[in-house]
Amino acid sequence: MVEKDTPADGNMADATPTAVQSPAAPSSSQYSKHIVLTTYPGQSGIDPVPLSWGAKDAQARGPVIVSRSNALLKRRNAMGAHGGSYSIYNALAIAAGDLEPDFRPDFRNSEPTFNFAWQAAWADKTKIVSMDPYGHDIVNQFREQLDAGWDIRPTMAVTRANMKLAEIGEAVRDGKLDVDGTIVVNSGGDVRVTKVAVEPVWYLPGVADRFGVDEGTLRRTLFEHTGGSYPELITRPDLKVFLPPIGGLTVYIFGPPERVSDENVKLALRIHDECNGSDVFQSDICTCRPYLAFGIREAIREAQNGGSGVVIYFRKEGRALGEVIKYLVYNARKRGGDTADKYFTRTENIAGVRDMRFQALMPDILHWLGIKKIDRMLSMSNMKHDAIVQSGIPIIERVPIPEDMIPDDSRVEIDAKINAGYFTTGRQYTTEELAEVRGRGWEKWEDITH
Repeated sequence: MVEKDTPADGNMADATPTAVQSPAAPSSSQYSKHIVLTTYPGQSGIDPVPLSWGAKDAQARGPVIVSRSNALLKRRNAMGAHGGSYSIYNALAIAAGDLEPDFRPDFRNSEPTFNFAWQAAWADKTKIVSMDPYGHDIVNQFREQLDAGWDIRPTMAVTRANMKLAEIGEAVRDGKLDVDGTIVVNSGGDVRVTKVAVEPVWYLPGVADRFGVDEGTLRRTLFEHTGGSYPELITRPDLKVFLPPIGGLTVYIFGPPERVSDENVKLALRIHDECNGSDVFQSDICTCRPYLAFGIREAIREAQNGGSGVVIYFRKEGRALGEVIKYLVYNARKRGGDTADKYFTRTENIAGVRDMRFQALMPDILHWLGIKKIDRMLSMSNMKHDAIVQSGIPIIERVPIPEDMIPDDSRVEIDAKINAGYFTTGRQYTTEELAEVRGRGWEKWEDITH
């Protein structure tokens, strides 16, 4: 198989084969000197395993095959690589000789700790476009193919654990949460939780539709702005599934998991986007950790009252702008006068946009879980609210973070967001008043001269 030069007009009839040789490598190299840079539909031997997104069940849908190993290179029906952002570490492990290129996992005893009931959304290619609805159950669904040596990997995992969070321990000691022995298991505030980890699997036509663009534009943009890393986005329009190199999400379920899809009980939900500085290290420049802790507490409370509590944690650090951008914005804020009226401007000056989380794909996990309504939405975000409601899930009540949980230095953030459209039951500041909301300065820090 050879890589071909593609004419600018995309007409493959004029494409000329070009053999590509790899750089000199030791004789022990795992690879041949011939490199396959891309493939084309109709090319000799190309025969992708049928994949019908939105089919009635896993067998009718077909497995997601993304491996380039041996004969599977010609049978792949998806682009990208397993592992999301960790796929690069997998490649490093192979390069270092720590992992065999043809390694196949042994999935014995790795099955889910809870069998989620099939939901109609799993067979609806408009409801779920950013995750594989059968990614948690490949051993049962595709056992025959696995036994035959096919490289099929889970993109989801379901487990259970005990959680220990300082704020929950404090809530138990303060009498705000009870020790019930089932959810909160002891006076230290240990909590039993069911967890679901999800890696992204994109159905490109559906993703394009969510963002209001045509599939060709989405493919070309993804190709160009990932350094041309995935040429089959251009050369294989027949492949509709892409495993992007981005972070996924984790679902935390409090109380019996079967209650999540039960419309007869109340459900409390917190959708939380990653903020390492606050969530883990408790920086007080934003409300992320306090709101996360509040969301967990209220989710537990709802479960203890006979309902269900769910917290979903998305890997979208710094509004999906990344931590480097976030810290540059922090510097610009603190050195330029940290006032709420300039909060979003500082971000736009550095990132070009104020937010790249684009919540259009977020509701997919709610549909996978079978959530039909949200009784208490523990979020002030208008973007999250609108995405969920527009996907067909009603929200009964929106619950803002309590005032006494807002750190002083985060008033700049929260008041700017409220002014921009975030939900609140409290005071809303005018643009003029926002200029008087000021964050902590750096007057006593070593870089006061800036």
